[in-house]
Amino acid sequence: MVFDVNILIIFGVFMLLSWLVGNRLKSKFAKYSRMGLRSGLSGREIAEKMLRDSGVSGVRVISTPGKLTDHYNPLDKTVNLSPEVFNGRSISAAAVAAHECGHAVQHAQAYSFLKMRSALVPVISVSSRYMQWVLLIGILTIQAFPGILLAGIIMFAMTTLFSFVTLPVEFDATKRALGWLRETGLTVGEEHGYAKDALKWAALTYVVAALASLATLMYYIMIFLGSRR
Repeated sequence: MVFDVNILIIFGVFMLLSWLVGNRLKSKFAKYSRMGLRSGLSGREIAEKMLRDSGVSGVRVISTPGKLTDHYNPLDKTVNLSPEVFNGRSISAAAVAAHECGHAVQHAQAYSFLKMRSALVPVISVSSRYMQWVLLIGILTIQAFPGILLAGIIMFAMTTLFSFVTLPVEFDATKRALGWLRETGLTVGEEHGYAKDALKWAALTYVVAALASLATLMYYIMIFLGSRR
């Protein structure tokens, strides 16, 4: 019963943190999306310029449906920008477009943590599909078949590792984006500070997710070790 209370507390704390950070992120992007960029360039134009300036070729900048759906796809080498970012001429559009292009530059330069994360994707796709079922069965049959829970823990550990490998990938992409925006003068003064602030809150969502995954992993390990006594 102690473990049940502990996991409820863990989930409660991180759900609250995730909600707070997510709400703050949305409010920041809403605020900065109303602030026009002095250069007047759209997110698409920002992205294409950063790719050119970085010597990255063969990468397309396309629009993808949804809100905050921006991402770089290394499989087809596309920078996918949500309509608000693709067409937007705001500080938030510039920050997001540059950040996603930061991932494209990482890919072109074979950035080690991006390579590691890409290598984990096939394993994560399998683990995330069956992990919850294996963990549930493992907990229910822990006395008779402890190996099932151990297998679930290993699968969950892979997803936790993926979350932590993602952190340097995201931080580095932000560093590249902000450095380029400053060097080119596309964000100056307050503009640059706002772009930095927007990307900081985006990065915090990954930090909270990684810590939540680690805390949950430790919970399952405690259950397993407790059953061995």
